[in-house]
Amino acid sequence: MKNITLLGATGSIGVQTLDVIEAHPEQFRLFAISFGENVEKALPIIKKFRPEWIVVKNDQVKQHLNSFLSGNHNIIAGETALEEISTHHKTDVVVNAVMGSVGLKATLSAIEQRKQVAIANKETLVTAGHLVMNKAKEHQVNLLPIDSEHSAIFQALNGESRQQIEKIILTASGGSFRDKSRDELKNVTVEDALNHPNWSMGAKITIDSATMMNKGLEVIEAHWLFNIPYEKIEVIQHKESIIHSMVEFVDYSVIAQLGTPDMRVPIQYALTYPERMKLPQSEHLDLAKISKLHFKEMDFSRFPCLKYAYEAGKTGGTMPAVLNAANEVAVELFLKGKINFLEIEHLVAKMLENHDVITNPDLETIQSIDKETRMKARNISGSL
Repeated sequence: MKNITLLGATGSIGVQTLDVIEAHPEQFRLFAISFGENVEKALPIIKKFRPEWIVVKNDQVKQHLNSFLSGNHNIIAGETALEEISTHHKTDVVVNAVMGSVGLKATLSAIEQRKQVAIANKETLVTAGHLVMNKAKEHQVNLLPIDSEHSAIFQALNGESRQQIEKIILTASGGSFRDKSRDELKNVTVEDALNHPNWSMGAKITIDSATMMNKGLEVIEAHWLFNIPYEKIEVIQHKESIIHSMVEFVDYSVIAQLGTPDMRVPIQYALTYPERMKLPQSEHLDLAKISKLHFKEMDFSRFPCLKYAYEAGKTGGTMPAVLNAANEVAVELFLKGKINFLEIEHLVAKMLENHDVITNPDLETIQSIDKETRMKARNISGSL
């Protein structure tokens, strides 16, 4: 029985992690959860799984939650509380599925305590990959990826020599607007952007998929997770999302991981690694029924956010933190109807252009740059 601490329980990945836990009650127990403010969505989770510990965003949310619960519940609030449950002696696996940079300190603390970490939080590796991977190496902790692309690469590399990798090939669906031209993107709505053709995901990641920033963040993640130079990371458009990613080796053989678009598969693999288990809710892959798979070269001029991510990753230092923070603000503004879709990339580009890079930043510097970037991005968004 593994005790699971789930950070971000009410988000898309969190909810699908709960599906996996529920499917295997003899294997997993939900020990602790965290969520931000969505009490309505958290209440049925708490009543069904009865976690020992609950972490919420602040004291106001704590009071609101308590008003719906009877009996004693261990409810704590704030970012330090995330670290508390992630390092608790009863925690076996930490699933980091929170959105944004809030999950960074909790991940570092869990690694220090040698907890198994299953990571779906892109921002942790994008903003502080050098700190996280150095810490993981120091404490001999494997970071187990939940993203379908990184899970695919992780599986393809099982038993293989990292020195014999020719390149990593990340597949991208192309998102909601993959068949639209630049001109057609000028007047798209939030509702249009949230209509992803393949995956059921949260709002932020769905918008990132439409701008291709999501893939850009995954490129930076792959660089850190697999210690691969950016020149050996390729992105290719694959609209069916059946091949989740591939690895090409020096002899030009390619190993790919295939499956139906179901995030519960990589989530379960991260929880059960190195074993595999049946997943009753998922579906068999029927290639004969699918019949065809399509691939297309990625166009950086069509998807400039992907180009920005490569450039920020190669520059390193604090540049990826600026990329991430500016993008988070831009997506938030778009979802609130304050900027249009194409202004997301314009805001990100402006913040990157105006940043003076700090090399090899410590955690405090990264957090300071993150905060500063968000403030500046909000201030200049009105002049786009």
